[in-house]
Amino acid sequence: MKITLTPQQKLQLEQMHGSNCDGRVYDRIKAALLASEGWSQVMTSKNREYRSMQ
Repeated sequence: MKITLTPQQKLQLEQMHGSNCDGRVYDRIKAALLASEGWSQVMTSKNREYRSMQ
């Protein structure tokens, strides 16, 4: 799913992503950022699985 973010929205999400301790919110922000860069839902899911193994 492709979403469009303005530069300001992307900056706000990046700032929230770096400061958020809640894992669910962290993952949702990351998914939104990746989707805005053209990542598919499958690719985003694989990224989340990889991150949880580290």
